[in-house]
Amino acid sequence: MSETTKKAAKKKASKKTAAKKTASKKTASKKTASKKTASKKTASKKTASKKATATKAAAETAAPKAAAEAKPAKKKAAASAAPGKIRVTLVRSPNGCIGKHRLTVRGLGLRRMHQTVELEDTSAIRGMINQVNYLVRVEAD
Repeated sequence: MSETTKKAAKKKASKKTAAKKTASKKTASKKTASKKTASKKTASKKTASKKATATKAAAETAAPKAAAEAKPAKKKAAASAAPGKIRVTLVRSPNGCIGKHRLTVRGLGLRRMHQTVELEDTSAIRGMINQVNYLVRVEAD
């Protein structure tokens, strides 16, 4: 019986040491993970500070140029008339169409068939209309 008790004692001891090893591996992995996140945080702080200084320097050098160019830009904006309005009507159902096109129709404010919406005539709206031109009818005001 003494041999069986020795074997049992060895098994228990080996289980305990294995548990200790896995526990030490877990803590070691936690420590390395925390070091990695800490290094990432410091790296991101460094890059953020570099970006901030770069943008400040760019702003300082661009400020005189922008001030000189700002006046003509304002005149151009004042000279151009306000964008007109256009009427968009949904004439075909977006069911069965490409999902992106259905979302574009919703973005134009159209929910039901034969619904008409009055929108500003901008390049963004024109692009949306061109994307779904087979579903809508456009009337200029």
